[in-house]
Amino acid sequence: MIVLDLVGSRSTSRAANIGKLADRCDPDTKQPIARIGGVIDYSTRMGKEQKIAMEMAVQDIYHSTCAKFDLLLQDSQGIPARAAASTIKLMRSKHVQAVIGTLTRQEAALVSELHNATETFPFMSLNSPATSTPQPLLFQSPTFFQMADDVVFQMQCVASIVGHFSWRKVTAIYENNNGFSNGSGVLTLLSDSLRLVNSEIEYHREFPSVSSLSDPEKAIEEELKKLESCSNRVFIVLQFSLQSAILLFEKAKQMGMMEKGNVWIVADDHITGLLHSVDSSVMHNLQGVIGLRTSFGDTSEAFKKFRNRFRRTFGLHYPNEESLSPSIFALRAYDAIRSISLAVGDSQNKNVTSRGLSKNLANVDFRGLSGLIKFRNGILSRTPAFEIINVIGKSHREIARWSSPHGLGKFVKHDEMKVETNNGAISEYEPIYWPGGLQTVPKGWSWSDVEKPLLRIGVPARGAFKQFVRVSYDQEKNETLVSGFSIEVFEQAVKLLRYKLNYVLIPFNGSYDDMVEQVYNKGFDAAVGDTDITPNRYQSVDFSQPYVSSGLEMVVPVEPDTKETWTFMKAFTGKMWLLLMFMHFIICSVVWLIENELVHNPEFRGLGVMIWFSVTVLFFAHKEQVKSNLARFVLAPWLVMLLVVMVGFQASLTSMMTVSHFKPSVVDIETLQRTNRSVGCNGNSFIVHYLNKVLKFKSENIVRVDSIDDYIEAFEKGDIAAAFLVAPHAKVFLTKYCKGYTKAGHSYKVGGFGFVFPQGSPLATDISEAVLKLTGSGQVEQLENAMLSTLHCSSSLQSEGGGSIGPEPFSALFKISGGAALFALTLIVLRGAVKKLSSLNIILLNKIFWRWTCTYLSQSSRRCRCQRSTSCFNQSECCTDHDIDHGSGSIIEVV
Repeated sequence: MIVLDLVGSRSTSRAANIGKLADRCDPDTKQPIARIGGVIDYSTRMGKEQKIAMEMAVQDIYHSTCAKFDLLLQDSQGIPARAAASTIKLMRSKHVQAVIGTLTRQEAALVSELHNATETFPFMSLNSPATSTPQPLLFQSPTFFQMADDVVFQMQCVASIVGHFSWRKVTAIYENNNGFSNGSGVLTLLSDSLRLVNSEIEYHREFPSVSSLSDPEKAIEEELKKLESCSNRVFIVLQFSLQSAILLFEKAKQMGMMEKGNVWIVADDHITGLLHSVDSSVMHNLQGVIGLRTSFGDTSEAFKKFRNRFRRTFGLHYPNEESLSPSIFALRAYDAIRSISLAVGDSQNKNVTSRGLSKNLANVDFRGLSGLIKFRNGILSRTPAFEIINVIGKSHREIARWSSPHGLGKFVKHDEMKVETNNGAISEYEPIYWPGGLQTVPKGWSWSDVEKPLLRIGVPARGAFKQFVRVSYDQEKNETLVSGFSIEVFEQAVKLLRYKLNYVLIPFNGSYDDMVEQVYNKGFDAAVGDTDITPNRYQSVDFSQPYVSSGLEMVVPVEPDTKETWTFMKAFTGKMWLLLMFMHFIICSVVWLIENELVHNPEFRGLGVMIWFSVTVLFFAHKEQVKSNLARFVLAPWLVMLLVVMVGFQASLTSMMTVSHFKPSVVDIETLQRTNRSVGCNGNSFIVHYLNKVLKFKSENIVRVDSIDDYIEAFEKGDIAAAFLVAPHAKVFLTKYCKGYTKAGHSYKVGGFGFVFPQGSPLATDISEAVLKLTGSGQVEQLENAMLSTLHCSSSLQSEGGGSIGPEPFSALFKISGGAALFALTLIVLRGAVKKLSSLNIILLNKIFWRWTCTYLSQSSRRCRCQRSTSCFNQSECCTDHDIDHGSGSIIEVV
């Protein structure tokens, strides 16, 4: 295998050894080991760079290995037929073993057929981009190698840019630069990629090749006029030669298509990769263009040395060229020659055959100047990275990077971009310069003067609630009038748009689902009304932000709440009753204990007296006289508490007994289903399907109602037991018929009311923004209140009235009374404990006295008389020191 060091990537000593090796090579005697043909266009900048790069590669191979290759170049002059003829000439007369050039896969297959060559003859194409999409059998060739990355990566990069800026539709244009344009395949790849970011190709135009036109300027102008008449303003340039692209942007500039509001994305390396070579007049026409170009290692030492040598050589051959730097096309041409040299390998002493060369090319694997060179299915198998550039001034700058699978670099703001590199560092970029000098992101579409659109907007003519959409006919003016809450909201939203929107409202007599389907089938450009946002509808159309929230409500008649046997018990809650009885028992018990035990009040003797006292005190009719101040202290706050409670009980019970209250005739849907009752709903809405499929009502039990008044008739006739309405409709119904009907059961969430647009419509985004502004400013609520005020009803019935009273309002009085009772009870307990302790002490003293009486009587000369009924706690009052038994510490009473 030949080991090459073509551009000085080794050390300086290694370079010196290569120089010595080159001196030993004898160019006169050394026979070429392979003959390589080349077909390029000398008239283009790309062809000039490819010519110089291939010649440099042949020289470098010879200087480093003494392997001599004959490079036979032909000028195609940019004509596909001439390129094919030159290739055949090289194969027949020059007997080349491989051909490098601008041939496409289809052209290479055609040349093989015309030349009767075997399928093993290698063709290496320098065209870009390549595609891995399946090719027709005629064009399949295992020996066609393309020095380009798969175009699918370019399309993914374009889609990432479109998705980031939320452009819902784009216009794709490409040039048919030969008779076998693969534009349709690229369109398919782009469409698939855009679908992943919720976007699509709205228009696409195929431009004729400039070389095939007698008046190319006029032809391009005609094609641009067709694009100008469309509303979409995001143009993606897929495949164009540099010469055609220069003319394209020149005419676009003249026609005003490079002004504010337009977006141009160039996805072709033939343009972005050669921008360094065009003059300032061309750059002037490209201001604000976004482009992507293949990234390569332009910071490596190998590239820097190659670039320096290339500039010197290119400047000598083409002194009129202003820019001398190499592009990606020069690097690929250089790597193509190197690939063939590696495929030749150790065949220097053998005859090189095309068959062996093709086989070895398929196994080439090395890192060249343009990146990793390894083929799979005839194209490079690497995953490329792309630089996103922005043309501004006389040059361009990088604003982001894209790579697979990492995708597009992170954008912090739309006007300030940042990219996360492989090592985690964040690179900052300046704001994007858009066409026309716009600093904000273009919305990507506009109404042109040529198009002058008049949107056909459908409105429901058979809605059950005319307060939202009312369609009437004015005989005097001979015109159809459309009004209502939904129409007013839409009109207010249109006023907030940054542009004038021309539209006409067209009544639609079908169902809401049929109206939505009309929008999907392009029968309407939009639909305005009280249309609910549902998952099924959202699959086919786009909705604006909901202008009112919604939910499915059950409305039922109300019926009087009959009085029960124990109705009076409902005046208080169960918790209140229990707490009241417990506290009353405690208070009365404490008062009884005080009067019975402390002051021995004869009126409080016996348990029966306590019970009767607890009853009569409720009505302030007790006859027992309370003598103890402590008992009065306990009883006083409780009497206040009873007074307040009695007033509350009387008020609550009076409300329950005298005021007529109502309750729902049906509590929940389970009751409806269990009793097999019929329900009503708007027959044109989604509710019919919802009741049947989600809530599991039988189809025969669902009654379709056409208007708000028909619900009342259906209720009165007994045709329906409940009506299911969306929340805004239920609010209108209960406001108009506020007596006799109420909501019951659970509310089932739905998406709200929204305006309908075709999928991808940019108008949906603008109207959504306007609706959010209306909602935030309170205008939607004002319009809704104005609608409800026309129904001449201010309140609705309560399903349950006069709720039971709980203990919360009396908590303070409960705490005061409870505290007083607890205090008194504590005193009683402490006093009883002290009394028991005193009795125990007297018993102990008496026992000691009788034990020591005789001893102290015989020894004492002094008498100290103390009454037995009195305890002597102070020794100095009745006894002297010798009357005390110091051994036992006891006091001896001497008689």
